[in-house]
Amino acid sequence: MEEKFKKITTIFCTMFKLGCFTFGGGWSIIAQMQDEFVEKRKWITEEQLIDFTSLSRSFPGIMVINISVMFGYTVGGFWGALASAFGLSLPALIAIGIVTYFYTTLKNNIYAIKILNGVRSAVIPIVLSAGLKLRKKSITSKLSYVLMVIAFVLCAFTSINKILVILFGVVVGIIIWKRDDKNALL
Repeated sequence: MEEKFKKITTIFCTMFKLGCFTFGGGWSIIAQMQDEFVEKRKWITEEQLIDFTSLSRSFPGIMVINISVMFGYTVGGFWGALASAFGLSLPALIAIGIVTYFYTTLKNNIYAIKILNGVRSAVIPIVLSAGLKLRKKSITSKLSYVLMVIAFVLCAFTSINKILVILFGVVVGIIIWKRDDKNALL
């Protein structure tokens, strides 16, 4: 019982720490989780993190909270999911409360504007770094690269709903899976 409480506390504290530095719409948490939970602690695998990310993006709600709940449940059950989601959310709730309280003072403050511009600029390399690290397990064939390029073009240069892009990936994945199963039987 004491060991489980210690793990739940560690999940909460670690997710709280990550929550303090999750800028950029949440994508930066993927790089932080990969570093903390895949590489350092080895609590989850890269494949699991990729699955959590894919599912979290597909489900309704806030992606980072969805990822944290799946991660927390995987490593700590119900209480792990709760500790993970609450730990990740608490820094944002505190920050939003402070910013809301001081909003009229901050909204035209040149220093606050410059700080936010700096944070936004730093987020892009963090997100790109996470994508590059996770590509090894996500993109496993030449066809995967083709699908990635198609999905990127659809997302970046068209107004096609992202859900349709995800569903396209699901359909193509099923077709490839069935084709690979047939080839394995021959």
